[in-house]
Formats: sequence, structure tokens, C-alpha cells
Amino acid sequence: MTIPPVRSSTRRTERIAGWLPAGPDRTRRSGARTALRLGLLALGIWPEAGAPAGAAADGSAAATPARAPAYEYRQEHDPNGLGKFYLGREIAHVMGHQGADWLERPERIAEEKPDLVVPALRLKPGETVADIGAGTGYFSWRLATAVGPKGTVLAVDIQQEMLDLLATNMTQRGITNVRPVLGAVADPKLPVAAVDLVLMVDVYHEFSEPYEMLHAICAALRPGGRVAFVEYRAEDPSVPIKQVHKMTEVQVRREAELHALEWVETIRTLPRQHVILFRKRR
Repeated sequence: MTIPPVRSSTRRTERIAGWLPAGPDRTRRSGARTALRLGLLALGIWPEAGAPAGAAADGSAAATPARAPAYEYRQEHDPNGLGKFYLGREIAHVMGHQGADWLERPERIAEEKPDLVVPALRLKPGETVADIGAGTGYFSWRLATAVGPKGTVLAVDIQQEMLDLLATNMTQRGITNVRPVLGAVADPKLPVAAVDLVLMVDVYHEFSEPYEMLHAICAALRPGGRVAFVEYRAEDPSVPIKQVHKMTEVQVRREAELHALEWVETIRTLPRQHVILFRKRR
């Protein structure tokens, strides 16, 4: 059954939330939210990393880690970020579903060479892959083709509107081995020890709870399973993306290696991004 597409938003000024310059009103709202966070933290009632451990009630891989590096909130920050910092890096705003057409723009083929990404991952037929932050399924169908009909792609997004668009796109392409998964900000809702590879394309830098998400991702990996970060290169000032939407290789490794992940290689063949691969330690 073909799922009807989501109607486009008429608020064109919010097509790409967090990627377009912020106006004065948005800056004031961001500062007010940050001030509220700081006040609640002072009172000890704002949820923060390092909370007591708890198990995921739905049987997914997530369980809050017993101890995590503390997040920091700053009133002075990039208007394209949350004002929330993790290991010195400001977390970026999430791109809203109103900007879905930007993910599918025709010029992306020339700008980013996405068809080089999946072959570099060396997937095998029959594997289970999680595409986290799948959006419209731009990479999901490519992954589905690589793992074949006996493989599975778990396409995770926290916006149901994105998953609706993804389902429509998969139907139009005749792809039947992609399963949409509605995730949460700290839990991708993946099964435990069931995933061979997790792919995150231009999305990790937007996770509002990066430590908790990577903790859950590691729990979802099979022994020896891999994680691939595809991020715009912050080392290269010529990459035409806002700074909070880019990451250095050093920063990615710093954050990933807090978990049961060991660096495998960094692929630098893409025009604007690097592909940083890790393997779950056995």
C-alpha cells in the first residue's frame, strides 16, 4: 500500500530548521530556554547526564548509563546551536521535516558523492543495518540494495513526518526490506545485539543526548558490529556548512571512544565529508 505523502509546510522560512540564520526573535527564545535550563539545573530538577541507571521498558537496546560526562549550558552561544555543549562541542539544532526536500536535492549527487558511501562500508548480503536519522530514506534504499532481499534496514528517525515520507519513497522504489522505526532523542529503539552496522549521515552532531544515544547504539550492535559517522569536515573552512553542523575527526573519535568502540579507519574520498568507522570491542 502506498502511504500518501506529507503535505509540504507553507512556512518556507523554516524549511531547514537550525541550518538557516536565526533572526532576533529566535535568538531571544534560545537565550530564554538556556536561562531556564541553567535555573532548573541550579535547583537540581533539570534532567542531566549521569542520572541513575534505568532499563528500557520496551525491550530496546537503550538503558541510561550509570555515569556520563556532564553536559554544559551556556547563555552565549551560536544561534544555530542549542546552547548545550558536550566535551566542548555545541550541539546543533535538528533539521525539521519541513526541509525534507533539501535532503533530496538533485545537486547533492555532485556536491557529496553519496554513491561512494555505501560501497566503502563493504556490506554483506543478509546483514542488518540501522540508518539513524534516516530522514526521507536517501541512504536507506541504497543500504537496502547492498544487503539484498535477505537483509534488513532499520530506518530510524525521531520525526514521524520523515518516516511517512520515507515509506512513500520506498514504495515508489519497490524497496521492501526497509523497516521504519520511530526513535527517541536518547534511544534509537533498536533491538539488543542485532545490528551489524549503524550508519549516521550528517546527524550525530544534532543528537541532543549524544552520550546516551551512543550507549544505546553500542548495545544494539552485535559483537564486532560497526558504526559509521559521516560528518561534514570541520577541519576544512571551505565546506559551505554552518560550523555547528560540522565535526572534526578528532572530536568524533573523542566522543565515540568513551564507549565500547575502537577506531578502524577514516575514509576521506568524499568532497565535503569524512566517513569515520568504528568497531564494537569484543
